[in-house]
Amino acid sequence: MTELFANFNSMDRIIKISNNIMALSHEVAADLSAIINNAVRRSHHLNIALSGGNTPRTFYSVLGTHYALSTEWKAVDFFWSDERCVPPGDRESNYRVAREHFFERIKIQAGKIHRIRGEDDPQTEAIRYSELIKKKVPFRFGFPVFDIVFLGLGTDGHIASIFPGDEKVLSSVRTCEVAVHPETGQKRITLTLPVINNAERIIFLVSGKDKAEIVAEILNNPDAKHYPAGMVNPHFGKIYWYMDLDAASLLSQYA
Repeated sequence: MTELFANFNSMDRIIKISNNIMALSHEVAADLSAIINNAVRRSHHLNIALSGGNTPRTFYSVLGTHYALSTEWKAVDFFWSDERCVPPGDRESNYRVAREHFFERIKIQAGKIHRIRGEDDPQTEAIRYSELIKKKVPFRFGFPVFDIVFLGLGTDGHIASIFPGDEKVLSSVRTCEVAVHPETGQKRITLTLPVINNAERIIFLVSGKDKAEIVAEILNNPDAKHYPAGMVNPHFGKIYWYMDLDAASLLSQYA
């Protein structure tokens, strides 16, 4: 595993590059387990927002297989950075992926898992989920402070369900918003940029050759603010980019 440390735009970005998606998943899982267990030793509780996508699926499987017994899961409340407006049993549900590959393999109370109800009316659910977060997660300067927010990266530069050109969501100061996928028209519920940028740690999980171009655009270009991923700029925390070699193949450090 190759590890790079770099500063861009006066913010700390820690970039970790692994050989492949499996090695990446093991790296993130080991780091997450250590963070949770260290928090327990400090009597600290963690609030973590999970993401969807193919890379997290492998990551969840590694967590559930290799860290089920060695991690103090009781110290964590789990949320989601976004969810498709589908029932929880739908194959597109981010919750279903996490449940099948992760939650069913570990010991955790059901009350620690706070899913977005994708089957409910989107606008009503965005309000309900925002209120739930307000009750469960500490606030700082008017926005919730997640200890960790996991994010994927779309080939178009979107994060969570914040898509390029969606001015309503991009400019929102709410906790959650209803977004619409620009190609499929599918409605989704997402955390907003102020919430993401208020997190203590933002962790990108990115794999695959198809992500190489957008990764290079975001990380090599400090002015890539037209992409939602380029707008991720934590106010107090750090960004961690975990990538495989394919996703990192066009970074200038490897040119």
